[in-house]
Amino acid sequence: MQISSRFTVAVHIFSCMGHFGRDRRVTSDFLASSIGINPVVVRKILSMLHAAGLIDVARGTGGITLKKAPSEISFLDIFNALGLIEDGKLFHFHENPCPNCPVGASIHAVLDGRLAGVQRAMEAELQKSTVQDIFDDTESIIRSKEHS
Repeated sequence: MQISSRFTVAVHIFSCMGHFGRDRRVTSDFLASSIGINPVVVRKILSMLHAAGLIDVARGTGGITLKKAPSEISFLDIFNALGLIEDGKLFHFHENPCPNCPVGASIHAVLDGRLAGVQRAMEAELQKSTVQDIFDDTESIIRSKEHS
């Protein structure tokens, strides 16, 4: 299983905001054409990012703006805004391991701490990258392609 593509779509949205936002209004229809998905999906993700306090969305063709400095929005903020994990846990444990089986009775003790550690490590990595990093990297790659 993979984590939903909502995360990469959201990062794509932020990247478009950084690159195009100075020169034009970035709308859900414009974003959908860049991402290659239905504008309804874009609007749903924009709604989640707005509810998390990361962006403002003007009705109609008003466009999208950041509510915080790009250096203050981490990948973890985006990840959390999208509700990609249930009950704050990355790993969903199977519901009914058999208590009469020695493995079933032990599996939580074996895995719970390890899986919590994996989640903490992932969150720490997501915290290291920001929207500003995406803006900078996008511009750098676009410039290098223009000069080659």
